[in-house]
Amino acid sequence: MFSFANPYLLYLLFLIPAITGLYLLSRYSRKRKLKRYGKLAVLSPLMPDASRYKPWIKITLQLLAVAALVFVLARPRAGAKEEVSEVQGIEVMICLDVSNSMLASSTDDPKGVSRLQRAKLVLEKLIDKLDNDKVGLIVFAGDAYTQLPITSDFVSAKMFLNSISTEMVPTQGTSIGAAIEMAMSSFTPTDDMQKAIIVITDGESFDDDPIAATQTAVKQGIQVDVIGLGSTKGSLIPIGRNGQFMKDDEGNPVTTRLDEAMAQKIAETGEGIYVQGASSTVVKDIDEQLDTLAKSDLEKVIYSASAEQFPVFGWLALALVILDIFMLDRKVGWLKKINFFSK
Repeated sequence: MFSFANPYLLYLLFLIPAITGLYLLSRYSRKRKLKRYGKLAVLSPLMPDASRYKPWIKITLQLLAVAALVFVLARPRAGAKEEVSEVQGIEVMICLDVSNSMLASSTDDPKGVSRLQRAKLVLEKLIDKLDNDKVGLIVFAGDAYTQLPITSDFVSAKMFLNSISTEMVPTQGTSIGAAIEMAMSSFTPTDDMQKAIIVITDGESFDDDPIAATQTAVKQGIQVDVIGLGSTKGSLIPIGRNGQFMKDDEGNPVTTRLDEAMAQKIAETGEGIYVQGASSTVVKDIDEQLDTLAKSDLEKVIYSASAEQFPVFGWLALALVILDIFMLDRKVGWLKKINFFSK
């Protein structure tokens, strides 16, 4: 099995045709300038060492080096093996808030770890606890999007988890209700399977009615648990790394607070539990709550850990750059006999 830790960075490969186009344009412009001084056949003896092929070889090496560096950044992985076995488990859909307020500190300390980073740490430990279960991931802000369909592939789950950022959802806001509704439609369509939704948020829901969505989930036999992140005292939302903070239309700093009352109400309505994300027992508490659900037969696909392949591309990029540096533009040996200006 071959995969990438950062697959979205593969879009950088589009730089290659762009660079190629600029190079061709440069070659064409250079040839036109030479023609101003006379016919190319007349100018040829004045540049006996000019190589017709070396520039093409060098640009090819440079483009291959760019491609190799892109693969390094995308972090290719290979070697994962797939095994199928019958186990007892449940299905869990995780709804992760990625609104801008999740960039604020997860504690009373303004310089503390962000809510989003804390959520990732909690989820990584929680996924390790979901031994025989299936898991899916939804990210939401103003809208909700499925990041990972329900699966037993925990390797992919952690891979997608690492790539999550607040830039994944273009519409800002906090539509907890939309995330819960999407989670309900993401489960395997069977009544025999026990299902749970875990909402990880700061609870500031302004765009819809999460309680109504939770009530619908309970009617379908789905338990809803909530992990609340942030401080009830409030935190500022940092922008970039220059020490600035988000401001409202009037130029005042925006303060975001954990709406613990809303988070608790969602959990109570969902017949689940509410846990503070800063608690040292958050993973244990959620895991024990999920264990109260009856297990059903599941076909679990187990993937072994895959090996990182980016060092191979790193060495390849280095070799290509070194080769390009030491390759001269002029002809050598028998190449001098080739006419650079021949048609």
